[in-house]
Amino acid sequence: MFDGRRILALIPARGGSKGLPGKNIRELAGRPLLAWSIEAARQSRYVDVVALSTDSRDIAEVAEAEGVPVPFLRPAHLATDSASSFDALVHALDWYAGNGERFDLVVWLQPTSPLRTAADIDQAIELYFEKQADAIVSVCETDHHPWWSNTLSADGNMAGFLRHEVLNTNRQELPVYYRLNGAIYLGAPELLREQRSFFGRATYAYVMSRERSVDIDDLIDFRLAECLILENEFARKP
Repeated sequence: MFDGRRILALIPARGGSKGLPGKNIRELAGRPLLAWSIEAARQSRYVDVVALSTDSRDIAEVAEAEGVPVPFLRPAHLATDSASSFDALVHALDWYAGNGERFDLVVWLQPTSPLRTAADIDQAIELYFEKQADAIVSVCETDHHPWWSNTLSADGNMAGFLRHEVLNTNRQELPVYYRLNGAIYLGAPELLREQRSFFGRATYAYVMSRERSVDIDDLIDFRLAECLILENEFARKP
């Protein structure tokens, strides 16, 4: 709770991962992947309730073993590749409202960001209230500057591939670009229902380091995250 406001941390964990099958419960440094997000949420000073939204009984059982009750399963039509994450978010909020629980803030924590910490969650929540924001979205600096990127023609000709101002500019002189890192999204439930987006006029960025911004989509990402944890640079003790 923050200044009397109730806060829900919601972890979405669909069962049908295509890039890395079973990734949400795959063991990462000796623990199921989703356990790292559960732990961060439970260690937050402000989160009142940690919940999981999943369509998978297997995933639900892993979450329950980690101490997170799973009182409902996501309907199948909200667990397809084409289903909106916002539909899953609203479904969870509706379930809690129907059972007499209302929240002033919801924090959306994708399990594919295992290096995000409780401190990150708390600082994002503090920023939300400090800015009187509609929403907070986590970002990090881009790994590769977008000015060094472009599309390619069908024959691979690179004429005009680089912007003119890049050709004689040192890397350190380029403007800093940021990307979404997928680790934290948060906002007021009623506004999110209305906007169906975390992006509005009063959305602010919570900046994270690149090291804590690993977003697991494939096996390379998974191995990178595991390497960082096992080297104890970002490990959090269970």
